[in-house]
Amino acid sequence: METRIVKLTRIPVELHKILKFENLAASGGEAKHMIAEGRVRVNGQIETRKQKKIYPGDVIEVEGCRLEMETAAAT
Repeated sequence: METRIVKLTRIPVELHKILKFENLAASGGEAKHMIAEGRVRVNGQIETRKQKKIYPGDVIEVEGCRLEMETAAAT
């Protein structure tokens, strides 16, 4: 499984937006569909809420990819 570190510049972020911005879905609509179908896990649990708030420390798993959320360094 591929693991990526995602640096969050805005907290919280809605789940469907992360899938779109990380190119795991071609559009926000596709991301919402993936979530509704139960194809996305957050912290090991199937997540069906499209607007689930994601925070640093959360882990998202979808289609062989693991996204680990971290806080982006302040600039």
